[in-house]
Amino acid sequence: MRIIDIASAANPRLKRAKSLHQRRNRRKHQQILLEGERLIADSLSAGTPPALFFFTPEAEARYPQLLAQVAQTDAQLLRLPDHLFAHISDTVTPQGVLAVTPIPAIPPGDQGLVLILDGVRDPGNLGAILRTAAAAEVDQVIVLPGVTDPWSPKALRAGMGAHFRIAIRLASSSTDAKAWLDGYAIYFADAHAACLYTQVDWTPSSALILGGETEGARIIDLWPEVQPIAIPMARGVESLNVAVAGGVILYEAARQRRKE
Repeated sequence: MRIIDIASAANPRLKRAKSLHQRRNRRKHQQILLEGERLIADSLSAGTPPALFFFTPEAEARYPQLLAQVAQTDAQLLRLPDHLFAHISDTVTPQGVLAVTPIPAIPPGDQGLVLILDGVRDPGNLGAILRTAAAAEVDQVIVLPGVTDPWSPKALRAGMGAHFRIAIRLASSSTDAKAWLDGYAIYFADAHAACLYTQVDWTPSSALILGGETEGARIIDLWPEVQPIAIPMARGVESLNVAVAGGVILYEAARQRRKE
């Protein structure tokens, strides 16, 4: 096991990792930052080994099994002191392990259930939605322009490994997204719709659009063929959090599909 010690903030590997906090650099290099033992272990189990693996001396003693797993890959093992690890960490209480990993390329499934995200700007919500989509056996998640980056460190942590289990496709426009959905019935979660999500037959090829609370009019303009659907709520409650709404609808779709 060959370990390289980093002693300077000017180290090019450290600078590369720090640059990946910016979306444009993640896209340019097609690499992401994975911080924390669980997330790195998830990427390894999914067959996506890191290119660079940073760890502090304390973490070296705390996570020997993770270090041994990474050592079996082609990753560079980079040991550095706490004050330098802080340069690349994105968490309040770092665990002392961080990996630079290629963005996984997962092909879409073939079960005929797609999730489209529009106007979701909170990375925590986005990560939670991806976890639900993976659990509900969604084939792919299509991310429209304006959505927060699904590969940001916060979205990755909130996804808790879902990014390595489901196809995530970035559409350059709604036109591109529509081209991927020929023959699909398309629905949009809208708190004011007359049709309830339980009245929909989710067994044919179906796509669900989830948007921010202000995205309704925009979605109807871009997707005139869409059918709005609602989740019934108690009087006085205007809407649900987008991640919660997505979970409710996707699990109804999954229930119908399992029964079918």
